[in-house]
Amino acid sequence: MKAKIGGMAIVAVALIAVFMLIDAGGNWDYVLPRRAKKILAIILTGCIIAFSTMVFQTITNNRILTPSIIGLDSLYMFIQTFVIFVFGSTHMTIMNKNVNFLISTALMVLFAGVLYKFLFKREGQNIYFLLLIGLIFGTLFGSLSTFMQVLIDPNEFQIVQDKMFASFNNVNTDLLILSFVLVIAIGIYFWRYTKYLDVLSLGRDQAINLGIPYDFVVKRFLIVIAILVSIATALVGPITFLGLLVANLAHQFMKTYQHKFLLAGSALISVVALVGGLLIVERVFTFSTTLSVIVNFIGGVYFIYLLLKENKA
Repeated sequence: MKAKIGGMAIVAVALIAVFMLIDAGGNWDYVLPRRAKKILAIILTGCIIAFSTMVFQTITNNRILTPSIIGLDSLYMFIQTFVIFVFGSTHMTIMNKNVNFLISTALMVLFAGVLYKFLFKREGQNIYFLLLIGLIFGTLFGSLSTFMQVLIDPNEFQIVQDKMFASFNNVNTDLLILSFVLVIAIGIYFWRYTKYLDVLSLGRDQAINLGIPYDFVVKRFLIVIAILVSIATALVGPITFLGLLVANLAHQFMKTYQHKFLLAGSALISVVALVGGLLIVERVFTFSTTLSVIVNFIGGVYFIYLLLKENKA
């Protein structure tokens, strides 16, 4: 198992080295800082999405679900569209990336917190009811966003359109530092609960029978997932199918139920997929498409494959 982790780590480091050094032309002072910022954003975002999806699939005991089903991606787009629709694209919340990041993250975490508070008010509330409510809210936010996008000025719609796809090209260094600090703090808090993941993968009833405080632990996991997904989405934009893709590939490649290997494997696969995808976008397609389009296309096809596979089973 450790050999597989080591092999993926070598592939990830090799791709990062290629990305950092290719076509540099000797302009190291200019090239390296810009590419290093992209790589840091990729590593942070890839690890966040892989980690949150793997944990989410464990607590829901379902491998075709991702945290985006709660509606956070749709809420992010609704926030961006609403601000431009009401205040215009020159408003501070759009022009100032720091303000936009903080407001978007705070609102997404607040939405998730309120959702969890009401739905977990009673002990033993079914988590699938939470997913259903999240799906309804996600559809609502998506419909409202589409309605406002139809009405706004076409020039301002271009600003909204830029927010629809994940981008690693213009990541603010200040936001990267803030995101790393937040993720490290969350990681320290989460560490004490990692011991429950292997047992939770057995299902709710088995976990309770084995002495796990199920509702208490799941609430903490959901809050952590909401914060992490909010940070990743506000930092680079929505990448819907990346988590689904890397989590399932990690399960198939690692062939284990030990989450210490699954989490590390999914994070490395995510970094490899993002760095490799960015190399393809820049060197093959010459920026004629975006990384999120490629990831969502491959992830969407893989999602259909999983559905057909589950149907046959």
